[in-house]
Amino acid sequence: MHILLSNDDGYFAPGLAALAEALAGLGEITVVAPEQNRSAASNSLTLDRPLFLRRAANGFRFVNGTPADCVHLAVAGMLDKLPDIVVSGINDGANMGDDTIYSGTVAAATEGYLLGLPSMAVSLTSFEGRHYATAGRVARELVERFIRDPIRQPVLLNVNVPDIPHAELQGMEVTRLGRRHKAEPVVRTTSPRHETVFWIGAAGAAADAAPGTDFNAIERGCVSVTPLQIDLTHTAQLGIVRDWMK
Repeated sequence: MHILLSNDDGYFAPGLAALAEALAGLGEITVVAPEQNRSAASNSLTLDRPLFLRRAANGFRFVNGTPADCVHLAVAGMLDKLPDIVVSGINDGANMGDDTIYSGTVAAATEGYLLGLPSMAVSLTSFEGRHYATAGRVARELVERFIRDPIRQPVLLNVNVPDIPHAELQGMEVTRLGRRHKAEPVVRTTSPRHETVFWIGAAGAAADAAPGTDFNAIERGCVSVTPLQIDLTHTAQLGIVRDWMK
């Protein structure tokens, strides 16, 4: 078993170290992560400059690019043999609902999925980061399950773990993505040079947290496991748009 690890918080992030530690012993582990925090980089690839690949003192490799760059470079250029699975995380903060569109953590896993590899993104649903070990143990349980009984088609799983002790988890649930309210307004402020600058506002609260959603599972102390797909086609509107185009 060869496991490729990445993230969007950077190769120095405690969540990545916790993930590598949790998966140790399951097989060969290769870590390729961004040089710096690239949260919300989404699925962007770097095409306007060259990328370098360097090794940190702890053996992790890092790239001066995005999370998707890291996985793409590892799979398509660095590794002699394809990994068996890609695991991204452990992210500092939840990636639920609309977050998945922006998330660099999910993007790293998505790049693996697009390259034909089973992939999962793992996030701890708190910025306090008290229980990375819980998320690491959940990631290990899922990888062990995959080793025992692989899903026989490419799969992309978005896993969110409550920031609580493992013993307090209320189980795992397969969920759909919920929806958030629109983000809070941008924050306007002034730079030291008296220029008006803006910060993107925080994500909105949950708008759809009904039973069966990732938000609902996390609220009840359960691990949320959401299978994702990449086809953005709005199939219900195909007929509407065909009629409109006549």
